Amino acid sequence: MGQEIKIRVENVCKIFGPNPAKAREHVRAGMGKAELLQATNHVLGLHDINLDIPAGQIFVIMGLSGSGKSTLIRHFNRLIEPTDGRILIDGQDILQLGTLDLRELRRRRISMVFQKFGLLPHRTVLDNVAYGRIVGGEPAAVARRKAAEFIGVVGLTGFESHLPSQLSGGMQQRVGLARALATDAEILLMDEAFSALDPLIRTEMQVQLKAIQSQLGKAVVFITHDLDEALYLGDTIAILKDGQLRQVGSGNQILMTPADDYVSRFVRDVNRARVLSCGGLARLQCEGWSTQPGQSPRLMAPDGSAAPHDEIDADAPLEAAFATLAATATPVVVTSNGRAIGLLDRGAVLGALHRPAAQ
Repeated sequence: MGQEIKIRVENVCKIFGPNPAKAREHVRAGMGKAELLQATNHVLGLHDINLDIPAGQIFVIMGLSGSGKSTLIRHFNRLIEPTDGRILIDGQDILQLGTLDLRELRRRRISMVFQKFGLLPHRTVLDNVAYGRIVGGEPAAVARRKAAEFIGVVGLTGFESHLPSQLSGGMQQRVGLARALATDAEILLMDEAFSALDPLIRTEMQVQLKAIQSQLGKAVVFITHDLDEALYLGDTIAILKDGQLRQVGSGNQILMTPADDYVSRFVRDVNRARVLSCGGLARLQCEGWSTQPGQSPRLMAPDGSAAPHDEIDADAPLEAAFATLAATATPVVVTSNGRAIGLLDRGAVLGALHRPAAQ
C-alpha cells in the first residue's frame, strides 16, 4: 500500500507582476526567469511544479536564494495565491476555500514556523505556546495545559513563566516550534526555521525535530538552502532552481543518481560517507534470511544455519561500516526489525564514495 498523500501540488505556477496571465504565455513558450524579467519586468516565482507530499514524512524543499522554495511553501496555506495550478490537501482543492474555511485551515490543520521567531514579547513562554488554541476558542486553562505538554516536548520545562527576551535564540525557536505543535495541526510548515541559529544550536534543533517527528508523525514541509541540513532531515528532498523543479527523491537517490548537471554540481562536495545509508546501497536481496534478536549468531540463512557474515544496521551511515568492511567482504545489511535486506560489498561502497571531477 502506498503512502497517504497529504499535500498534492498540480502544475502550480506563480508570476509576480501587474499582468501575470500575459507573462504566463511567454513562460509557456519557453522563456526563462532571466529573459522574462528583462522582456516583461515580471518575476517567475514558480513554473509548473508538481509534487506529492506524504503524511508522516519530513519533506525538504531546498535551493539557493531565488529558487522559489519560500514562495512554494507559502502557497500551502495560501499566504501566496498561485497564478495557475491546483493545491490539494487530503484531496480538497484549497484554492476553492472561502474566507471562513481558509481561516479554519490555517487555524486547525496547518501550523507554520518562521525563520524569525515571531513571538509575542509581552507574553510568557506558556502564553505564547497556548496562544493559537486560545484564539481558536479553547478555554485558557485547557489551552495552557496542552501548551505545557509541548513545552516539555521541546525541552523547555521550567521556562514557562519566562518572557522571550529572557531566552537565547535557540530557546526562542523552540518556543516557536512548541507553539506550532500545540495546535495539533496535521501539517507543519517550516520556512528556514533554523537558519538564523548558531551552528551548534542548529544541530541540536535538527536532532530534536527528528525526534519529535518520530513521535508525532506529522507531514512536515521544511525549507532550507543548506544541503547538509536537507540530507540529514529529509525523508524526501525536492531541489528547485529558478522556480523549476530539478529533482525529487531520497538523499541516497539524489547523491547517487543526480537528475542533471545542476544537481550533480550541487551535491558534489557532500561528505557521502556520513549521508549515504548502508541500506540504500545494499545489494542482492536476502530472501528467506532472518535474524533472531538476543541470540548469537543473530543472522540465520534460509536453511536454518548460521550465516557466516557480520551485520550492519540498514540505517547506519557508510562510515559506520568501514571497520566491518575491512574485516568482512560482504556484511549483511539488517533492518531495525531484524530483516536481512541485502549485502554490502566494498565495490559498491567505493563507487558510492567516488566524486566525479568538476566539469
